[in-house]
Amino acid sequence: MSEGCTITVNGKRLQVAAGTSVAVAMMIAGEPCRFSTTGEARGPLCGMGICMECRATIDGVKHRRTCQTICASGMEVMTG
Repeated sequence: MSEGCTITVNGKRLQVAAGTSVAVAMMIAGEPCRFSTTGEARGPLCGMGICMECRATIDGVKHRRTCQTICASGMEVMTG
């Protein structure tokens, strides 16, 4: 088992422990997952994939649930 991985969150390189969800990595980076229609920064709410508040673009795929996605080395995450 690896000790961690490096991902990029909104252009910021970040080292995280193995098994870290993308939602947690975004919080560590201080970045929102998305913005509401009124411009408010949004982040994880339920933490189990139901509320959809944690959606972001992961490796070019929009609307991925970050609370349900585990970080992998080289992953690129963008607020979406």
